[in-house]
Amino acid sequence: MDKKLIIFEMANNHMGDVDHGKLIIEEFAKVKDKYPDFHYGIKFQFRHIETFIHPHFQNRMEIKYVKRFKETQLTDSEFMELKRLAEAKGFTTICTGFDERSVDRIESMEFPIIKVASCSFTDWPLLNRIAATNVPIIASTAGASLEDIDNVVSFFLNRKKDLTIMHCIGEYPTKEEGMQLNQLKLLKDRYAGIKVGYSTHEDPSTFDMAAIAIGMGAEIIEKHIGVATEDYDLNVYSVSPGQMDKWLENTSRAVRACGISTGRHTATDKELSDLRTFKRGVFLNRDIVAGEIITKDDIYYAFPCKEKQILANDMSKYVGYTAKVDIAKDDGLFHYGVNQVNTRQAVLDIRNKVNHLLNRSNVVVPKDAPLEISHHYGIKNFYETGLCMVTVVNEGYCKKLLISLANQEHPTQYHKQKTETFVILHGKVKMFLNGEESTLFPGEVVTIKPGVTHRFIGGPEGSIVEEISTTHFIDDSYYEDESISKNKNRKTMVSYWIN
Repeated sequence: MDKKLIIFEMANNHMGDVDHGKLIIEEFAKVKDKYPDFHYGIKFQFRHIETFIHPHFQNRMEIKYVKRFKETQLTDSEFMELKRLAEAKGFTTICTGFDERSVDRIESMEFPIIKVASCSFTDWPLLNRIAATNVPIIASTAGASLEDIDNVVSFFLNRKKDLTIMHCIGEYPTKEEGMQLNQLKLLKDRYAGIKVGYSTHEDPSTFDMAAIAIGMGAEIIEKHIGVATEDYDLNVYSVSPGQMDKWLENTSRAVRACGISTGRHTATDKELSDLRTFKRGVFLNRDIVAGEIITKDDIYYAFPCKEKQILANDMSKYVGYTAKVDIAKDDGLFHYGVNQVNTRQAVLDIRNKVNHLLNRSNVVVPKDAPLEISHHYGIKNFYETGLCMVTVVNEGYCKKLLISLANQEHPTQYHKQKTETFVILHGKVKMFLNGEESTLFPGEVVTIKPGVTHRFIGGPEGSIVEEISTTHFIDDSYYEDESISKNKNRKTMVSYWIN
């Protein structure tokens, strides 16, 4: 059997003092060497303070975690000193990045493993950046619902990432009756083939939870560590070298710590509150007036967030916001100040209908090509007016598949540069060229020259058209209804959509 990995989480316990960080590494290296049955890692944390903390709060030292993060900063060279020492002592080095700039830093320092903290578990902007790395990923799940975990696991597996998920309770410290260790079984059963571990925050005087977790199949255990000195105290959830010695050795006291396994436990209010403290809020980088659609270009993410503020964790390509009131630059985005539309289920329904049509038609689609959903008058009107497209190639020539669902209309448009030829592959298509109507059937071909207005309507069973054209340019589609061109949110791209 492979050795389990024990991760010693240093976090900010180096206190911004590189010599104290070295002391922690050296003292815990002595402990680990007594227990050769495990592999060992030591973990650091990175925050790019200049952008992680909101500009208005950079000097607000009365805020506990602003003060903590500011006072415990280390330079790159200091972190490299700690990293080199840890590796010399036989540790695998690991790092948590709480923002995109910190992931850049992790890559530049060549950490072999990257960690996703529980507060960042559904921070989709950050997860997208982490997914662009080429190292294994360990992600903690405190406070997450099963739906959240499903989505994150799917996200990383679709990108072929080496993923470990960690059961974790985000209360500091965690009481024994709140540890929910049976969640390890739930995660292992639900995500077969994915490594599962346990990130623990129990009281340092509790020594048996890691042994129980390993007995339940955990492959990785993570625990906060530190060393108390005359200059620095130890926090209430980090263990000393002596406590770690007992923690590694102990294998008993299990029954009351094994919580439910029949479903995802409900996060406590305190857990969610503690986790929310560390989440990034959504802020505006320009003034917004009531009625404006807020796009990803209008926002940035920063710490700390406020109560009822929209979080980076809430952001998704499926969620759109429109301002109900005027909002000033650098102000937070709050739920009560916006109208929200979540299109996720609507997009999934469209994806399923398109897959069903493709399966019936036997038309072959390249497996890596994204599905482009055009909803000219909003997704709620998609089935009346809209189109799905798959771009196969767009070079000096272009090939697309145009997929119309039952009786779906594509509105009148023309091109100034592109000449396109439509080949009907499946279903019939009612075509209007310069207002002249014709009905096309599978195998029929029509060529549309620049300047020719055209609209078309899919048949009652849906239709699939192969479009072969000269190069397609984004700004070369001119709609008869100018409101369509002004709608900047009329397209949704979906990857990994083919059943």
